Amino acid sequence: MANKKVTVIGTGNFGSTVAFILAMNGICHEVVLRGRNIDVAKGKALDMSQAANAARQHTVVRAAKCAKDIAGSEVVVVTAGAPRTPGMDRDDLLLKNAEIVKGYAHEIKEHAPDSIVIVVSNPLDVMTYVMLKETGFPKERVLGMAGILDSARMAHFIYEKLEYGAGQIRATVMGGHGDTMVPLPKFTTVAGVPIEDLLNPDEINEIVEKTKNGGAEIVNLLGDGSAYYAPAKSTIVMVEAILRDTKQIHSCAVKLEGHYGHSDIVSGVPAMIGANGIEKVIEMTLKPFQEDRFAKSVASVRELTEKLYELKFFEDKK
Repeated sequence: MANKKVTVIGTGNFGSTVAFILAMNGICHEVVLRGRNIDVAKGKALDMSQAANAARQHTVVRAAKCAKDIAGSEVVVVTAGAPRTPGMDRDDLLLKNAEIVKGYAHEIKEHAPDSIVIVVSNPLDVMTYVMLKETGFPKERVLGMAGILDSARMAHFIYEKLEYGAGQIRATVMGGHGDTMVPLPKFTTVAGVPIEDLLNPDEINEIVEKTKNGGAEIVNLLGDGSAYYAPAKSTIVMVEAILRDTKQIHSCAVKLEGHYGHSDIVSGVPAMIGANGIEKVIEMTLKPFQEDRFAKSVASVRELTEKLYELKFFEDKK
């Protein structure tokens, strides 16, 4: 294995879990934890490095003392941001998290200019757009983690309904990460069998609605904080696809340039992920009502993006 380096920005539950999984699976030689509280980052990095030794892995986890310690990172995962609390939707976090992501975008641009950036801060699609604008990186090297998580949630709810097929369910979700996401039963299968052959329309609609509210359900149950185990594992899937150049197809948030009829906006679509980041956007044939739902999802993200322009968040115009 080459001496690959991954930086995880944010030392909360989400970022720490991403770093811990990386330490356990040995996919990279070094993991750097970057957070506001250096002592917390140091403590967690030390704990994870010791855990890696217990697991007989060679990964070393270090705390970044300053921004330049992220230099040389192949991948930078940005988890920093305020979490949702009960009653709060992802959009409420807009300006607060945009400022946080903007600050780290400038660090990445200066110290890790050749890295591929995976954004998981909410509202995710807009934060991915902010990262693109502030780094100036090619659209292939900035992607948001959403579709893998949403697909995993949909697969879980399908298993709950069927009570069989665990590990064989392949669900597909498009659109923004939030209430306007577009689950696609047409492209969802259990061991290759279309879900439409296994469940009736009412059951499928129930699963679709549960998928849309999957994150909010966990937030309400926890009472303080949001989901991090499934989101962290979903992020790792993307990191592995990049570091191992697997060229696997996953749904993730990317900048659309004419894809599905939309441009200059970030939304979740199936894409091939490899060593160069997004290597190909896959355009599926959607049913008319799915095209409409996707257009509404894109419009929702565009509205939030326009709000940042109205607030003069970006220094330059489009």
